[in-house]
Amino acid sequence: MFLNTYTPKIDEKGRFFLPAKYRKELADGLVIAPFYDYCPAIYPIATFQAMAQRAAAMPPSVSKVREYQRQIAGDASDEVPDKQGRVHIPSHLRAYAHLDGQILVRGVMDRIELWDPARWEEHSAAQQQRYSEMDDEIWAGAQS
Repeated sequence: MFLNTYTPKIDEKGRFFLPAKYRKELADGLVIAPFYDYCPAIYPIATFQAMAQRAAAMPPSVSKVREYQRQIAGDASDEVPDKQGRVHIPSHLRAYAHLDGQILVRGVMDRIELWDPARWEEHSAAQQQRYSEMDDEIWAGAQS
């Protein structure tokens, strides 16, 4: 499980140091893919494969399904951390999320989200007001 927040820098080659506590789980490889709210997400390979299998099982005759499949798979990149624990973020995903210089690496249970720090602050501030309401909505729906 991925938890906590870190603020590494992206180097001139588009790499950042993966937090040490995440390295063992991702040492053999990972997938970086676009995620909601303009932040890429990093998944362990098995987690991404399970998502891909669910998406592939959906009917491609539905336009929203086709678009989802195109976005999640077409813009995803499989990567392997180097010996120093650096991970390359492809340029199209850096552009998608406006990642340059300092980034915010946020563990979110089954994934790691990569954020532009200013975008995260704006997003987080907007959501903080709704946090307690979300808790009620999410758990009430889960009990149904």
